[in-house]
Amino acid sequence: MRDPYSVLGVKRNAGQDEIKAAWRSVAKAVHPDQNHDDPNATVRFTEAGRAYDLLRDPDKRSRYDRQQREAELRRMEQMRQQQAERKARTESPRQSEGPRVSGEGAEDMIARIFGVDSRGQQAEAKPQARTQAQAQTQASAAAPAPDTRKVAAEPAAEEAPPTRAAAPATAIISAIIRRIRGTRATVEKAPDLVADVTVSVEDILNRVRPTIETPEGQTIRVPVGAGTTDGQVIRLKEAGHRIENLRRGDAVVTVRVAPGRFRVDGFDLKVDLPITIENAVLGCETTIEGPSGPLSVTVPAWSGSDQTIRIPDEGLIKDNGERGDLIAEIRLLLWEKPDAKMIDLMRSLREGLYL
Repeated sequence: MRDPYSVLGVKRNAGQDEIKAAWRSVAKAVHPDQNHDDPNATVRFTEAGRAYDLLRDPDKRSRYDRQQREAELRRMEQMRQQQAERKARTESPRQSEGPRVSGEGAEDMIARIFGVDSRGQQAEAKPQARTQAQAQTQASAAAPAPDTRKVAAEPAAEEAPPTRAAAPATAIISAIIRRIRGTRATVEKAPDLVADVTVSVEDILNRVRPTIETPEGQTIRVPVGAGTTDGQVIRLKEAGHRIENLRRGDAVVTVRVAPGRFRVDGFDLKVDLPITIENAVLGCETTIEGPSGPLSVTVPAWSGSDQTIRIPDEGLIKDNGERGDLIAEIRLLLWEKPDAKMIDLMRSLREGLYL
């Protein structure tokens, strides 16, 4: 769905009166009866109605604004991660020429400090090292003295000891706690793959399985059908990122319903029902196109704009097999051309004149 604020041409802090006036202006401009040569007029009119339906409801509007802010934060975080990865790839050649860095993690650091190896056993290297040092001392005492001139002329090239990489503070604290409690770090899980998938109302009803692609190039089919609606989050176990020595992450997929003839409200579907003034005042029998085919609708007499007609069991399918409803929202329309009799009647009603 396009940004509803852009569809109606209003600012994000617009009031309800401004939003309603903008919707009336846009609906009149894009109405199919006024745009016979535009094949997309119906889609544009439906899109305007959907935008107005979202923005006039404070709860839906607040939820949409919150989702947009969260999406923007996710986008900025992804950009930051991509920049960090590019920077790491750029600096990797220079890091390879620098001092050697030992792969000492938090567990190894704590083991070194406490004198215990990574498997929780007492380090036995100290007595062995002391014995080896004594043996080397005796051997050196028995050996002839080296040529000091040669040593002075050719200084020994000592290899610099590897630099230890600093472990993160949180990892060090966790390792200390586990050392005190006598536990070891468990195998962690790789990050989840977060993705969106866009489907239509017809796709959900027909149980079409859309696909997403993992970073490794694997194609995963997302099960949609009963219990699926706009904003539904589907978690696919162990279908996310793969990292060596880590348990595979999950795929967390959010279902988005594409704009179309219907607007999704939970498991209910909403559709516009344009009627003329005389049919709104006197009532009428008409037909609308439902998700499964044409449906007969009775418009009660004296039906104003934005009133609704609920048709049971024509919405999306729930987890328990039941279906939501189809809600037809009445949209009051004028004729394509001005009608003199109707103008006189409206003028007489407004000015109190009776002909």
